Amino acid sequence: MQAKRSEIIFIVEESPEGGFTAQALGEDIFTEADDLVALQEAIKDAVKCHFGEENCPKIIRLHIVKEDVIAV
Repeated sequence: MQAKRSEIIFIVEESPEGGFTAQALGEDIFTEADDLVALQEAIKDAVKCHFGEENCPKIIRLHIVKEDVIAV
């Protein structure tokens, strides 16, 4: 049984195939969705599934990584 955490952090990136992926830091949680709204719901579901209702963190932080390429 895991100890209750107050928050969990996800790294969110745009997928080369389209949509977005999210990987939790320090936990084996990965999910994906077509848009950010759907991704937020998928993340909440994945966190509840991973931790269970009783041990679910109260805060989910999303660090959205956006890569821009500038031609010189």
